[in-house]
Amino acid sequence: MDLGLRNKIALVAAASRGLGRAVAEELAAEGASLIICGRNEQSITRVAGEIAGTSGAQVIGVAADVSQADDVARLVESVIDRFGRVDILVTNSGGPPAGPFEAFNPEQWEAATRLLLYSSVNLARAVLPGMKERRWGRILNITSIAVKQPVDNLVLSNSLRAGVTGFARTLANEVAALGITVNNIMPGYTRTERVEELARMMAEKQGITPADFIARWEQEIPARRIGEPREFAALAAFLVSERASFITGTSIPVDGGWIKALL
Repeated sequence: MDLGLRNKIALVAAASRGLGRAVAEELAAEGASLIICGRNEQSITRVAGEIAGTSGAQVIGVAADVSQADDVARLVESVIDRFGRVDILVTNSGGPPAGPFEAFNPEQWEAATRLLLYSSVNLARAVLPGMKERRWGRILNITSIAVKQPVDNLVLSNSLRAGVTGFARTLANEVAALGITVNNIMPGYTRTERVEELARMMAEKQGITPADFIARWEQEIPARRIGEPREFAALAAFLVSERASFITGTSIPVDGGWIKALL
């Protein structure tokens, strides 16, 4: 299936590893040109070179912290300077610390808000004028299954990713008539560094091995396994494609059936 992504310009945030990198690899394989960002300049430059070498696509790595508004502005300026436009925006960031409500002070809540909510808002604000002018655009926010079914011990993520969902759903209505779609994709337990880190932390608290803890997750998932990043990236590529032009305002899980809700 030709997704119509050849020669599109995509900005993928937090793409040095995990789901962000998987999405960047998939878009590059479909022929898009990319700017990807991560906080570590050496790491994001290396990853950009690896993706370009594998796909043959143009891929540029820019060091930027999406929780910082100035970095977001500089990042989008880098895309405009190099490619002239942004057709596709994939918002993403690292996850905030795990823990219960009483573990976090106001400063930690503010930092998590900048990381999860403000980053998505600031990135969208920066790319929307050009998308509106061209009457075409795709905005895809990587959120979490926690939006529909909160995950124990993740109060920051549960709370703030829900805020991203409300923002995106509202924005989708405002820009749909301009040929711009806004969607959310909700990863479940997927084999990323973030999930492995959470498994190690939780396993240590319970006195078991990380493998045993991941096995517990797998028993909660009807598919009886955790996902692979490429499975997540396949849906992401479709949602930002020409083929998905009538899909907007949605939140779609990639979770092996973990969410128990009907809708």
